[in-house]
Amino acid sequence: MDKILMYGTPTCGDCVLAKQVFAEKNIEYDYIDISNDEEATKKAIELNNGMRRIPVIVFPDQTILVEPNRAELLSKLD
Repeated sequence: MDKILMYGTPTCGDCVLAKQVFAEKNIEYDYIDISNDEEATKKAIELNNGMRRIPVIVFPDQTILVEPNRAELLSKLD
């Protein structure tokens, strides 16, 4: 994987924040809307050790951030 992958929903505030940060930094990412996708929901939960929290953001180095705040996300991207 060479692009960031984000699992989220359109109504999730933390997801909106992450999208804004990606836009500000001009970072391309793939977004998977889990709101009506049972398989994607299961994958997001699996990536988050069985917890149902979003966004789940998977980076090219295979590290994962879950519900990062703005500072955490910016720190990871720098």
